[in-house]
Amino acid sequence: MHDEALRPGERARDVGDPYRYGVYLRPDPRTCLAVTTITTQLRAQYGFVSAGAFPPHATLVGSQHLGRDEDAVVTALDAVLEGRPGFDVHNRGVRPSGVGFVYDVHHRADGSPNAEFVDLAAAVDAAVEPLRLPMNSPQVHGFDRAGFLAHLSLASHDLYERPDLHDEVGEFVTGLDVAVPQGFRGRTVTLYRTASSDWSGRWWRSLVCEHVATWTLD
Repeated sequence: MHDEALRPGERARDVGDPYRYGVYLRPDPRTCLAVTTITTQLRAQYGFVSAGAFPPHATLVGSQHLGRDEDAVVTALDAVLEGRPGFDVHNRGVRPSGVGFVYDVHHRADGSPNAEFVDLAAAVDAAVEPLRLPMNSPQVHGFDRAGFLAHLSLASHDLYERPDLHDEVGEFVTGLDVAVPQGFRGRTVTLYRTASSDWSGRWWRSLVCEHVATWTLD
């Protein structure tokens, strides 16, 4: 925390604010198009902005404090991603997940978990672990192999505010019938710097994402 005295009503800031960093697996361009088509329609119809505030992605490491030395983050990821093979990703289509809706890319065509996806997330998490700084907002979600679920968000945090729209939004998304590939090669990993004017509140309403680096798996 910063040591400066806080003004009335002001929250304590985390070290490194306003930045967080996310490491993502980027889908193929056609799947990216399908995601942005849906999130754009949800914004037009319902004013939803959360999923569309991010580039289309499957999270490997979510928004974390990793310090201000981006070169150190890139070096840590270089070490774990260099020479790492890509893998096949299956898209099982739109599924409910948490409060929202996603493309399920966690499972193979036979319904079994994609172990290569989980292994990649575990490796990336271990690589950045030494760089993590404590943070209060938003809440830290540590990596859990058993609980990891690879997905591409279509509708998410906005439904915390409007749970009454859950079923309607689900019908709307499936009714769009957006063409999307049944799978893609998982080989593009990206690092993004994110910022928000209020991480302790509705951070997705002011979220800004900036691309930092890309790695292409073999």
